[in-house]
Amino acid sequence: MVDKYLKTSAPDVFAAGDAIEVVNPFTKKQTAVPLAGPANKQGRIAADNIFGAKLRTYDGTMGTAIAKVFDLTVAVTGATEKFCRAEKIAHETIIIHPNDHAGYYPGATMMDLKLVFSTETRKVLGAQATGYGGVDKRIDVIATAIKAGMTIDDLTEIEHAYAPPYSAAKDPVNMIGFAAQNILDGLVKSITWDALRSLDKSGIYLLDVRTPAEFEGGTIEGALNIPLDDLRSRIDEVHRDKPIVIFCRVGLRGYIAARILADHGITDMSNLSGGFETYKVATARQDSDETQSENRHDEGIDTGMTTVSNSPKILVEVDACGLQCPGPIIKLKAEMDKLSKGDVLSICANDPGFFGDAPAWAKATGNIIRDLSISKGIVKAVIEKGAAAPGHVATAGNDKTIIVFSGDLDKAIASFIIANGALAMGRKVTMFFTFWGLNVLRRDKSVKGLAKNLVEIMFSMMMPRGSRKLSLSKMSMGGMGGMMIRMLMQHHNVPSLEEMIETAMKNGANIVGCQMSMGLMGIRKEELIDGIQIGGVASYLEASEHADNNLFI
Repeated sequence: MVDKYLKTSAPDVFAAGDAIEVVNPFTKKQTAVPLAGPANKQGRIAADNIFGAKLRTYDGTMGTAIAKVFDLTVAVTGATEKFCRAEKIAHETIIIHPNDHAGYYPGATMMDLKLVFSTETRKVLGAQATGYGGVDKRIDVIATAIKAGMTIDDLTEIEHAYAPPYSAAKDPVNMIGFAAQNILDGLVKSITWDALRSLDKSGIYLLDVRTPAEFEGGTIEGALNIPLDDLRSRIDEVHRDKPIVIFCRVGLRGYIAARILADHGITDMSNLSGGFETYKVATARQDSDETQSENRHDEGIDTGMTTVSNSPKILVEVDACGLQCPGPIIKLKAEMDKLSKGDVLSICANDPGFFGDAPAWAKATGNIIRDLSISKGIVKAVIEKGAAAPGHVATAGNDKTIIVFSGDLDKAIASFIIANGALAMGRKVTMFFTFWGLNVLRRDKSVKGLAKNLVEIMFSMMMPRGSRKLSLSKMSMGGMGGMMIRMLMQHHNVPSLEEMIETAMKNGANIVGCQMSMGLMGIRKEELIDGIQIGGVASYLEASEHADNNLFI
């Protein structure tokens, strides 16, 4: 036992480090915290107090600690939720799942960050975090905030060093401060995963505001899916006779949904802290027989093809990090086309979907997965070029045909994503552009010297000239929607529509402009981009006879 000067009850005897009890700064009670950082600081204070004229005090240990668990970093500072409950400290918590740096910069990985804060003083009490990168930085910043007696409002105003490789413009520390502010300012109520799990589900209304695709991939039992984008138009489907628990993937869309419901007079609701991402992991079974190794370096990979051996000799290494689907697959095919049978390629991508896409692509194209692993959020696939078992070799009849009738930007993007994905799998693709879809293929600038009648001239003036002038099918907002979609695509490293068109044509897509539609709409071949074949319905039907997919977009 020591006093604030680290002096024991024995005359002229001081003590420091693991041997002593320290003061907990939140409860002012004595406790033991055996950590190297505090021990060294105590040693300096004890030495100063032995030899110095001015006595220095040690004001307590809040327990900032960090550990490396394989590739994962786990860290904590200050009071935990369990501690606050035991000591009856009025508190609230929030969980977010931000990237460790800007998502559009290669190598970004998700971290899990939890904040504990006082509902009485708004002061920061503690934090925990896990992730592959950037965890130490955030915990250290929050530890400094606790030491300085800062509030959640101060967290929102901390000025961080920002560049895309290191952080986002709104750092995770700022973001968790914003989320805590929303709770204490009464903008939203929050519910934790364990509180939700303990509730009688028949007494609440669960609202999943994720997309239908996310919903189909798994949800909380009993939840109704109304995507955030449809919530205003489907507000009458929201039951008002029970408390509502809203959730999305990580909490942000849930907060926005809560604000929309509040604007429609619905107040008995809570947003799930950390979203479905937290709930799914926290409530998952942890039985050892269900545990899957994240790294598979030491075992053969079951791809449904031939059994293969490990330790292949890699000929080519490909970096597809930063590319979004179908970018990694397109790059994989381009590099694989350069190799000979038996050559081995290693490719890395930070798109999580690539972990499933790589084996699917290899199986469909007659190549062999030699190794597949994930490390620090990076997927690595080692693939050997060669013929697989006869049942898996691509055969005639697997072509794809797509009728592009729409001239909407979002539908044009979808068409070329599908086309490029099919081309990457070695399929022949025919795209038949008719009526409004022809606008996707028009040149950006007018072509002079073309003979047109008055109606054809009027059509040309009213229709968008080229892919860059297309608008969205919904939420166009006078062209602003299209600009925002393009900005988001660039932000997430998704190729632009123009780049997708160029890639599809480069990889052999047969793009056909409908002769009949061109005649009706007064569009001349000279007005279309280079490389377009002009044909009629027979051109499409002939191609479709060899296809197993016919899409109308």
